[in-house]
Amino acid sequence: MTKSGFVSVIGRPNVGKSTLLNRLLGEKISIISNKPQTTRDQIKMIYNDDESQIIFVDTPGMQNPRNKLGDYMLNISKESVVDADLILYIVDASPYIGARDTDIINFLKTLDLPVILAINKVDTVEKGKILELISLYKDLDFISEIIPFSASMGDNVSQLLNTIKEYLPQGPKYYPEDYITDKSERFIISEIIREKTLTNLREEVPHGIGVIVDSVKDSKDGNSFNIGATIYTERDSHKGIILGKGGSMIKKIRLEATEDLEKFLDKKVNLDLWVKVEKNWREKEDKLKNFGYK
Repeated sequence: MTKSGFVSVIGRPNVGKSTLLNRLLGEKISIISNKPQTTRDQIKMIYNDDESQIIFVDTPGMQNPRNKLGDYMLNISKESVVDADLILYIVDASPYIGARDTDIINFLKTLDLPVILAINKVDTVEKGKILELISLYKDLDFISEIIPFSASMGDNVSQLLNTIKEYLPQGPKYYPEDYITDKSERFIISEIIREKTLTNLREEVPHGIGVIVDSVKDSKDGNSFNIGATIYTERDSHKGIILGKGGSMIKKIRLEATEDLEKFLDKKVNLDLWVKVEKNWREKEDKLKNFGYK
């Protein structure tokens, strides 16, 4: 019989949720950066092997919202547990439990679901300190397992995966075996472009950015894709930063995005990018819907 089920992946920003899931799937589906709000939406990522199908539900990092987009992200994270069979709660190797994790722990206490606590980034601490990290959480009686691991290095990831399988029920495969995500191709394209703004732009600029893919077309010879997308920002001053002197920044973003898009689509990509201002879009319900945050 096949083991199958839904695993809600929860944690505060930048603890490595998306890095872990990309490693498990062997595909880059969730974008990664060292900035908060990298993941803005719920993304189902589907792991398949001969004995199991695991639907991981990647969620935005849980934090106090500062605008309507933040409200949306927090609600998405909390709603991800509704149909879950298991919670995978990821923390990093911090030597204490901070305020954000305390809030998450208080939320998890209210759920009647098994919880696996996974301590990421243990490659950054001395081995002798790992037991101290585990001891921080060992008295939380709602936690079923505690597993230290490193998403970036791959340490103990296979043990984590095997433990997840142990807690899943027997059941059908909910998706065809060639599915790796429930998100559309356009969604992933827009996220790849947004990732390059996150990694290249400073301070608050990336947080006010949204990306809409305007067109994806096969070339006449069928050997490439012609993609057009618009990067939206909230301020006129930020538009100039995104473009850069003489267009240098937008060119850098386009080149880096093109490289990743070609890997994802397995075909040559001709990418055109435009930059427009949509003031305070993160505070407007109708604009959030336009950007796909429904």
